[in-house]
Amino acid sequence: MWAGGVGWLDQILPGVGWKEWLGVKIAFDRPGIFIALTFIGLPFVVRTLQPVLEELEPELEEASATLGASRWQTMTRVILPELTPALITGFTMAFARALGEYGSVVFIAGNRPMHGEITPLLIITKLEQYDYRGATAIATVLLVTSFVLLLLINLLQKWSRRHHRI
Repeated sequence: MWAGGVGWLDQILPGVGWKEWLGVKIAFDRPGIFIALTFIGLPFVVRTLQPVLEELEPELEEASATLGASRWQTMTRVILPELTPALITGFTMAFARALGEYGSVVFIAGNRPMHGEITPLLIITKLEQYDYRGATAIATVLLVTSFVLLLLINLLQKWSRRHHRI
């Protein structure tokens, strides 16, 4: 709907020009890419946080309140330290997934040079131009970045296991 310039808000308020007034442009621009990648990556964050939230003891919050901590102090000093490793892992996995995302983003990215290009689309473009070396170079950088992210996730999990055993 956004690509054609007529969305549901245009149907409710025809002729208002609200997008120009607000300066909103989602399709073929960075906010659209961000929204698409957030939608794709959010399940990774949720799936890593879910088990931690399920295992979080309610007694910790009650003990914190009993000792006089405010809700903000309970959140920052009790709950957030328990969630931090899962949050970092989830966001790292979402970022690693976003690096290679092609299907959902290619429709909204627009492939404007130096503005809305995504790496997988650059690889496809290089392959269509028979520039196999360029495509291989870009793919190698993506592969190495993904491996580094996986290494960081594993190191974080190892640190988290060791930190919680003490």
